[in-house]
Amino acid sequence: MAKYIFVAGGVMSGVGKGIATASIAKIIQARGFKVTALKIDPYVNVDAGTMNPTEHGEVFVLDEGTECDQDMGNYERFLDISIPAINYMTTGSVYEAVIHRERNLGYNGKCVEVVPHIPLEVIDRIEKAGKKAKADFVMIEIGGTVGEYQNVLFLEAARMLKLKKPSDVLFILVSYLPIPSKIGEMKTKPTQYAVRTLNSAGIQPDIIIARSSAALDEKRKEKIAVNCNMRKEDVISAPDIESVYEVPINFEKDLLSGIILKKLCSRAKGTDLKEWKEFVKTVKSDLPAVRIGIIGKYFSTGDFVLSDAYISVIEAVKHAAFANKRKAAIDWLNAEDYENDPKKLNGLKQYAGIIVPGGFGERGIEGKIKTIEFCRKNKIPYFGLCYGMQLLALEFARNVCGLKDAHTTEINRETKNPVIDIMPEQKKNLADKNYGASMRLGAYPAALTEGTLAFDAYKNHLISERHRHRWEVNPEYIELLQKKGLVFSGKSPDGRLMEIAELPKEKHPFFLGVQFHPEFKSTPLNPHPLFKEFIKAAIFN
Repeated sequence: MAKYIFVAGGVMSGVGKGIATASIAKIIQARGFKVTALKIDPYVNVDAGTMNPTEHGEVFVLDEGTECDQDMGNYERFLDISIPAINYMTTGSVYEAVIHRERNLGYNGKCVEVVPHIPLEVIDRIEKAGKKAKADFVMIEIGGTVGEYQNVLFLEAARMLKLKKPSDVLFILVSYLPIPSKIGEMKTKPTQYAVRTLNSAGIQPDIIIARSSAALDEKRKEKIAVNCNMRKEDVISAPDIESVYEVPINFEKDLLSGIILKKLCSRAKGTDLKEWKEFVKTVKSDLPAVRIGIIGKYFSTGDFVLSDAYISVIEAVKHAAFANKRKAAIDWLNAEDYENDPKKLNGLKQYAGIIVPGGFGERGIEGKIKTIEFCRKNKIPYFGLCYGMQLLALEFARNVCGLKDAHTTEINRETKNPVIDIMPEQKKNLADKNYGASMRLGAYPAALTEGTLAFDAYKNHLISERHRHRWEVNPEYIELLQKKGLVFSGKSPDGRLMEIAELPKEKHPFFLGVQFHPEFKSTPLNPHPLFKEFIKAAIFN
């Protein structure tokens, strides 16, 4: 019989509810239990694919092709598992399913209402996710904060599941305790109000994870316990830390997994965080830095949002750096700077490696192409992800093959040399403005060529990687690109789609682009092989 742990947020968003959920899942997994994790997004969007990265953060993609919230990436990284599509839901997807069932007489002619049918659909998905994973514990993160109108139906589902399975459901509130600079005292009142708001939804938290810039003292723990109707031991201090990977270890210092298991009447098993602790020890050690530049475009609301928009790339670089006994020093570089002032390209020589991540749109594209050319000519390790591979092909077509007007039809539909063109099966979707979930999404296989950088990294003839794109290298230009020296070291098994492009090892230390998103499959204990090879090249170049 599965146990269900709901994690809700109080006071404000952005304080690490997703990391807390992933960390709790990790410490329970370390006890020998099978754990899965779900994310509930309170958006009317059916999935995260049409959400703006500068507002919502990165769009993470699962093996099955679901475009989802970046917290799903946190779950996979911490648990080192592949999570199925059923583990992600939005308000839009839940309503869509209920309406579809009603239209197909799935309710046998009954009147379909918001309550109870929407919460029941949520509960059904939670239970199915647990069964699919054969999980002992199911973590459910409810997006947003308590008190928001959007959360009401999901909290109602949690309440109803608790009523249905009283001994198998536990509630955790992640709440923020501010320390106003002019007062200099940690304040518990916002958390007290958050708990009262949760109480008004018929839910009493079993555990409070108290986020703050500093650790809680005993007085604050006692104050929260008395005013929120709980034991002092059930208030867990979660101060700001240097690395999110320390959170599971810090939770165990407060014996959190034992508290959870006791509350859910689960037989405690010995904990095994040895590998995780070794990794965190590496993270905290004094390692030399490897300086990596990432050419981004999501700068409009500052570096904080930029980091969220590329979170999986950042973490994959960190994982690979630690595996090579280095710390990643990442700088954000604006492509438009190189577009407007090519003289600034010389500044790229200070970097051990350059990454152009995935993206869409025209802004900064010429600056990225100039950057790629500079890396190729100056033998600076370059790693292109999705759009970064397409632009690698464009740069090579323009500057090596002599096709000066080579372009992608995503930007220039009238180009005479569409080296990057849309997949034929996608043209109707674009014509009909059917953009949602219309890309090549999820895991696809690729066959690798021996003797290449890609094969040396994977050490395998056949791989599977996650995609999120519409445009591809145009088959009409492949022969020319290859003749001029570009190697397509990874292709779809039928040879139709180019998955990896690179320069031979004897011509460049690492000049490689991939049509997929390898960052989605990198974890702390299993860094992605391509990122590891990129960092290795950056170190020893």
